[in-house]
Amino acid sequence: MCAAGVLAATGELRQELPDRDMVFDHSGYPRYVTPDDSRSRIARRMFPDGEDPDPRFTLANERTFLSWIRTALAFIGGGIAVEAFTSAIFTSGLRATLSIVLMTIGFILAAGAAFRWHRIESAMRRKTSLPLPLIIPIVSLASALGAGLLVLVFAGVL
Repeated sequence: MCAAGVLAATGELRQELPDRDMVFDHSGYPRYVTPDDSRSRIARRMFPDGEDPDPRFTLANERTFLSWIRTALAFIGGGIAVEAFTSAIFTSGLRATLSIVLMTIGFILAAGAAFRWHRIESAMRRKTSLPLPLIIPIVSLASALGAGLLVLVFAGVL
């Protein structure tokens, strides 16, 4: 028996709800799922509310996610390359530091890309305004710091 039937049996609900079952999402608020919800269990869990957006927008969001992942992989690959191929240019401590910094930036970008993809997909499903892209200032700052560090190294300051 659905929740509406239980409430109707107790006299607390006068009107029978349509053919839906009440479920509670992660926020504790009830929502109703129609039996014909053909989305997978994971999709219903990740995006419990809202409507499916136009597939073109979802695919554009996925392409943007993959672009951020590609950028993250470039940073990680750059960190590996610095450690593997620059022993004649940098001291071992500076080489390890630069390598770790580049790989850490790559890992942060990958995590930020996934977080950003989910936030935008959720906003499109709820038909609300898109969130600000907080990952862009992180990439800009990291790139500026990396370029400044390389200038200081090649100038002989570090």
